[in-house]
Amino acid sequence: MAKYILRRLGFMALTMLLVSIAIFTISELAPGDVARHILGQFATPEQVELMRNQMGLNQPVYVRYVDWLVGNDWRLNGLVGKPLKQYKATTFGDLNWWAAEPDGTLKQWKVKKGVGLVEVRVTPGGEPEEIPFDGWQVDENGEEVFWGVDTASHVVLWRRSSTEQKVGPASAGRAMTEASGERYYPIRKGLLRGDPGISQRTNKPVAPTLARRLRNSFTLAGIAFLIIMPLALLFGILAGLQEGSRMDRVISVLSLITTSVPEFASGVFLILVFAFWLKLLPGAAVYASDIAPWKDPKLLILPVLTLTLVEIGYVTRMTRASMIEVMNAPYIRTAYLKGLPYWRIVFKHAVRNALMAPITVIMLHVNWLVGGIVVVESVFGYPGLGLYLLDSALFKDINAIEAGAMVMVALAVGTQLIADILYTFLNPRIRYT
Repeated sequence: MAKYILRRLGFMALTMLLVSIAIFTISELAPGDVARHILGQFATPEQVELMRNQMGLNQPVYVRYVDWLVGNDWRLNGLVGKPLKQYKATTFGDLNWWAAEPDGTLKQWKVKKGVGLVEVRVTPGGEPEEIPFDGWQVDENGEEVFWGVDTASHVVLWRRSSTEQKVGPASAGRAMTEASGERYYPIRKGLLRGDPGISQRTNKPVAPTLARRLRNSFTLAGIAFLIIMPLALLFGILAGLQEGSRMDRVISVLSLITTSVPEFASGVFLILVFAFWLKLLPGAAVYASDIAPWKDPKLLILPVLTLTLVEIGYVTRMTRASMIEVMNAPYIRTAYLKGLPYWRIVFKHAVRNALMAPITVIMLHVNWLVGGIVVVESVFGYPGLGLYLLDSALFKDINAIEAGAMVMVALAVGTQLIADILYTFLNPRIRYT
């Protein structure tokens, strides 16, 4: 078993690598220009080109792929001449990149209107302070240049002759400089180290937002899973044991109805009944933040009920069909002929084998419960992973889309491995080598 798991983990790593190449390639070939989308249709070609430069889109494709996968902070240290370090300068600020001095002082640089390039310095235990900059260096062309880290976590080549030009909306916080010969390299640790980059939609790191959304989706999916699985397996087993009975017909009809009704219809129906008619639960809500569901657990009830209605019928029908097939198997008839008690036959022989097919469905649907419930999250305004990916796709937020897609693929291959391992517990005859 250990060798099989190690081999599967190796195949999973290879799968993730190939999928990462596919996702990155699709993102590159997708129609539209991200820089143009951010700046708007009235931006000049010069501004669009500058934005592409600031986002690192003018670098070769293979360089951007390596930076996206394994990061580039180790490579950009040489340009700045100092180690690069992530640090949150203020309590409510973002985790940004800084150039670290040997004494622990952290530095960034920015262009200030009417002043020019200034240095932002943070001493150990101190607050950020701005001081005049006088560290210009002369390059081989006799021009004064300087490599440093700006406040947007880029390694930038500044030239003293540069002029300031705002190229993005004020809300995006993009106030860069335009100058001949300037270069921008967005700093990142890479996807393998938990840093998929900066969101083009929010101008904030993708990883913290993605983690919060994933936590919300796991919460919703986990509660729904704990409700769906016991009920669906119980109803499916009861219906399979009493094929053709009134109970079987009732369970089958109800399962078919819940399976046939789409998610948005179930969600709207529950909102009308429990929020508008009975006024017992809150309906759709506009969440002020990603942590809002944790502050008011009642907001989770209707989304969980919707997922339960959508999923329970499918798993019930699958369990029923599997149970009927097992109960008609030759080894079950042999157990009857040997005189074994009915309930011993059911629980020791039938149920364990009947659960093998539903286990596959259940583990595949875990992936759907976490990231595929876009409709349910949209109906209730729930800040989950699916809605985050939808918003990112509509905005063409490439970094967020790529990171979310990789999370979904990792979840899919991981749940399949768990399903294979569970097979060995349900049926000891199955052994992986």
